Amino acid sequence: MTEAAELPPAPEVAREVFGDRFADAVRYAELLAEAGVQRGLIGPREVPRLWERHILNCAVLSEVVPESVTVCDVGSGAGLPGIPLALVREDLKITLLEPLLRRTNFLTEVVELLGLDHVTVVRGRAEEVMGTLPPVHVVTARAVAPLDRLATWGIPLLRPYGEMLALKGDTAEEELKSAATALSKLGAVGTSILQVGEDVVDPLSTVVRVEVGESPGGVRFAAKRAKAARTGRARRRR
Repeated sequence: MTEAAELPPAPEVAREVFGDRFADAVRYAELLAEAGVQRGLIGPREVPRLWERHILNCAVLSEVVPESVTVCDVGSGAGLPGIPLALVREDLKITLLEPLLRRTNFLTEVVELLGLDHVTVVRGRAEEVMGTLPPVHVVTARAVAPLDRLATWGIPLLRPYGEMLALKGDTAEEELKSAATALSKLGAVGTSILQVGEDVVDPLSTVVRVEVGESPGGVRFAAKRAKAARTGRARRRR
């Protein structure tokens, strides 16, 4: 039996979640089960639970993303949560940020195949693109790193008063407590743990929200951001 044959049919609730984009969501699931597994982006054992544990689990993040904002999905990997979010929310401008070539190649293929005109794929690490990518309203991430480390990558990409939304599991509360000092130094002004996906996924998806003030990244990144901005302006003048 092939890995693709193990992909279960889309649950009925997926039709409600994705609406007019349901067929594209099904195609994305097929791509994950086929090319995603072949290229090592998704483990073979994840194929039977792609819908509940991965695709729908990420799509419900849309419940807490504001309307018509810019989003950067850090460490996008196989496109989770960026692709499901893009399928649900065409009002968003989404950047899928991923350092590995084989993953960005896959993401580019998916974006083109599904006609996601509001999605851009960028190859690079978060710490490398600061200053070259415009600051965004929202940074998203899933299974990238512990919260304190993730924050050092994601928060500096935010514009003032933006927010980072990290999909986490049972460790969310513990990670948030452990990261409190680091988040404060990075300019965080508020944190919360949200449960989303009622009547869609069970268990509910857990989201850690980190809100920043007027200086995303704090003092540590202020000089770096200013230098990157000056470099960018100099390049544009050439």
